[in-house]
Amino acid sequence: MKDRDARFFEEQTSSELIFDGKVLHVFKDEIKLPNGKPSMREYIKHVGAVCVIPITDEGEVVCVRQYRYAVGQVLLEIPAGKLDSADEDPRDAVLRELREETGALCGKLTPLGLYLGSPALIGEHIQMYLAEDLTFGETDPDEDEFLEICRIPLSEMVEMVLRGEIPDGKTQVAVLRAAAMRRAL
Repeated sequence: MKDRDARFFEEQTSSELIFDGKVLHVFKDEIKLPNGKPSMREYIKHVGAVCVIPITDEGEVVCVRQYRYAVGQVLLEIPAGKLDSADEDPRDAVLRELREETGALCGKLTPLGLYLGSPALIGEHIQMYLAEDLTFGETDPDEDEFLEICRIPLSEMVEMVLRGEIPDGKTQVAVLRAAAMRRAL
């Protein structure tokens, strides 16, 4: 932690596991605020995840449409998935998810940084990547994944994000970062 941020630190005084699920682990912690007063935090621990914006040589983003139960909607997203374990290399995970969901292998993989979707409540860290120099084979989705693959020009994806047509945060950020990177080259 940087010295200038030390004044914001909250000290954990106790921690209770409220729910221990397959993917989510919910905790209730008693804490001491920076001013010394007690408080409480409820939050979710998650093993971590990856996402990838695959862009073809023609400038198209390879996306997936899938139903998201928690929001009750079919969403357009970039390929993504959770790490198999906390010590899995995110690069291995993103290559796996890219192949499983789209059938693609990539010749070039560029990190786009970290995405924290809801840091006040969820400790999920999503490592974002840009995949280029793609070759395509067969998909191999998980047995509980029902996906439709689609290709949309990157410029159109940017416009869709700016018009508010893509509500998924990781997809928004990855699309805008990839577009900015490609313009800068």
